[in-house]
Order: sequence, then C-alpha cells, then structure tokens
Amino acid sequence: MKIDTYRWTMDQGWGSASPSPGGAAGSTLALVFGASELFDRAEPFAALREALPGAVIAGCSTAGEIDGVRVSDRSASVAVARFDDVRLRFAHADASDPSRSEAAGEEIARALAAPDLRAVLVLSDGLRVNGTALVRGLNAVLGDKVVVSGGLAGDGSRFERTWVLVDGAPVTQRVTAVGLYGDAVRVGHGSKGGWDNFGPERTVTRSEGNVLYELDGKPALGLYKTYLGERASGLPSTGLLFPLAVRTADGRLIVRTILAVDEAQQSLTFAGDIPEGARAQLMRANFDRLVDGAGAAALDAGASAAGGPCLSVAISCVGRRLVLGERIEEEVEATLDALPPNTTQVGFYSYGELSPHASGACELHNQTMTLTTVWEARA
Repeated sequence: MKIDTYRWTMDQGWGSASPSPGGAAGSTLALVFGASELFDRAEPFAALREALPGAVIAGCSTAGEIDGVRVSDRSASVAVARFDDVRLRFAHADASDPSRSEAAGEEIARALAAPDLRAVLVLSDGLRVNGTALVRGLNAVLGDKVVVSGGLAGDGSRFERTWVLVDGAPVTQRVTAVGLYGDAVRVGHGSKGGWDNFGPERTVTRSEGNVLYELDGKPALGLYKTYLGERASGLPSTGLLFPLAVRTADGRLIVRTILAVDEAQQSLTFAGDIPEGARAQLMRANFDRLVDGAGAAALDAGASAAGGPCLSVAISCVGRRLVLGERIEEEVEATLDALPPNTTQVGFYSYGELSPHASGACELHNQTMTLTTVWEARA
C-alpha cells in the first residue's frame, strides 16, 4: 500500500505537486474533500481523472478541508491510496428527497454486498438526506459484520448546496459509497464528542422523522431562540454551537445537529431522527474536552493498526469547528499524535458523521470527531 497526498487551492492550483499517474485499476482510491464552491471549478477534478483513469474517485464538499494537521478553506485535500491486495467498488444512489434516504442506503448496500466485502466508506449529500434513515437502510442489508463509516457533505456555515463525486465529477443530491474487499484490508474506527449538557431535560412531544416541532408541548424553535438569545438571528448556523442531546426510550444517548429552521412551523430540522417521547437537553462546548475527545477517537481507530502505511479519514462536525475557532488545528493535531507512525491523514468538516460506536452496526453521529483508518495486512 502506498499513499500520496496533494492539495489544490483557488490561488495556486496544484502548486508544485500535481497528482502523479499510476496505480492498478480497481485497487487505487482517490479521496477528494473540497470547498463547496469547487462545484463550479472543473480543473481539479479533470486533472485527477486524467492522472488516474482506473481509480475509484470519491469525495464531497466540506465545511473545511483537513490535510494532516492543517485545516483549510477554498481548497481541496486529496489522498491517493494504491493498494496491493484490496479491491474497490463504487456505488451511488439518488438522494433528491429526504423520504428516499432509507431506500438509498439499501440500494447502495445491495450494489456493494459480496462475501468478501469488509468495509464501506459512505459520502452523502449533507442537506437532502436524513442520516438516520440512510444508516437504517445500509444496516438492513449489511448488518454489523461490515464496517460502515463516513459522513455527510458540508457547505461551510451556509447550508445552501453540497456535492459528492460521481464518475470523478461533482453532483448534488446523491449518496455515494466505496466498498473495500478482500482478506488483506484492515479497518479501524473511532468516534468521540466532548460536549457538556446544560439546562433542563425536556420531552419531545411532537416530531416527525428528523423534524422537531415541540418540546414539553411548546414550539421547539421558540425554545431554542430563548437559549440562544442574540445568537438566534444567526440560525441555523449558530444552532451548531448548541447541539441537542437526545436520550431515547432504550437509554441510548445520541447527539443531533441543526440543519434548517422553519419560522412558519416553528420547527427545527436535524441531521437525524428525533423520536417522539425521547428526553432532550441542550449541549454546549468544553474546549479541552473537544480536543481530548478527538484524541480518544484516534486511539480507538488506530488501536490495532500495524506499523506499515495507514490512511486516516478524519470527519469532524462543522459545529466543532465553529466552537474551536482559531484553536481548530488542536483537534487534528490530537488525532494525528494519537495515531500510529506512518499514518497519513485527510478529511473534512461535515454535517454528520457515520461510524459504529465501540463495535457493531453503523450509527449516525453529530458533533463528534470520527475517524476511519485503513491499512493492508502484511503478507
């Protein structure tokens, strides 16, 4: 396995190092995480397709690009992994309507399913997809024997347009995935938060899927505005600073991030489902715990990695970036410090993260640092 990284910027293009040709068809993976405005710029994608005609090219728009320990905007962070004994397959599905999210997950899972499938990396539209339903569809077909991870594309704090790559070109309203096959592939994962709860717990008295209408019988948007105070004028982006902790009937604690608000309905749309009857509580940031959580996620993801080349795909929530501000690089430094030597890290800031918890089937996470590590077993 050989890993090369590249960076494209609006000002300098590829700079002094453009993608180098090579790599066997079906065993070369190019991951591209780029600014949402790259949807209107063809040149970086054309260069990748020309240099890597047989590669599986996957990627998405971001709320910030991760390249090692650097976090950038208006750029593209690219990793090209050339495997020796791992096969790859690409799949995509329509995500033009949130009601199709579960079906999209099922379609992708069926397209990739095979006896030697070991892992699936999912990169999805970040605005039109209900992440909970997408994961439900993936898990219905793949179960908990295949590691499923990834994230929802971002658009900075604008929430207007996200894209993913299909046939090496950016498109909107799609879900994509890469399957990794064979006995040689090894995959690790880790996902941690680091937020503190505050304020009273309230009951979700009215919701529909990922749309929250009422807490304790009161309009959800009004309650959120009360807590946000002067920050309420900046919704939905300022809502990222105050995610919602949701305790479900079976005792699980999940975190949900705001994607949109509806003034007429006084409702909030989240990246995943908010079940009626659940208990909900606002959360706020603890800077040191956010950074510590990122490091803990990396320890989990890299725990069993061998000493050879390892690719780390770091996907962190846009809310964490807004909170950490100028300290944002501390969390990507914490992840790389905790990962094994010879690890190459790329990634992006997202609208939702996909990963198992400690083990088992995939879950939708919000406001976490989630890492997927990939390496090859030594012969």
